[in-house]
Amino acid sequence: MGRTITLKNHLSDEELKARYQSSTDPVESRRWHLLWLVSQRWYLLDAAESVGVSYSYARKVVYAYNQDGVETIANRRRGRQMTRRALLSATQQAELDQALQSPPADGGLWSGPKVAQWIAQKTGRAQVHPQRGWDYLQRLHYSGQRPRPRHANADEAAQTAFKKTCRTESSS
Repeated sequence: MGRTITLKNHLSDEELKARYQSSTDPVESRRWHLLWLVSQRWYLLDAAESVGVSYSYARKVVYAYNQDGVETIANRRRGRQMTRRALLSATQQAELDQALQSPPADGGLWSGPKVAQWIAQKTGRAQVHPQRGWDYLQRLHYSGQRPRPRHANADEAAQTAFKKTCRTESSS
């Protein structure tokens, strides 16, 4: 079936269960749950399946716990996660909404890179990634519609004559 693995006595079964139940971080909670199940004489393969981790990851967690103790169970990635900060304040976002009502300074239509440049000028940043400009366009419900392209050598009279003929044929 599987192998039972013994844990070193860093914490008792009740302490492992208490840490599992009180942990607010999902990664740490899963690790504590795994260790508690192993302390209850579960096979490591079954405990890993029950908790939702791979067998090799479960082995690494148990090995680290046996070698270094309680400190290794902490989620060290928590400090490195990026925080979501808005580039624009509410008033700056309202200014951007007003600016989007008129054409951009260089003409044409608003795009992600153009909005990113606008944000960089307003906030004093050296550079804003074009994706952030697109994100603000989406946040303000701006439709990125563009006019249909026109051929350089298009004959307007022929096109209107064609449109008129198509309507009369399809309606009869």
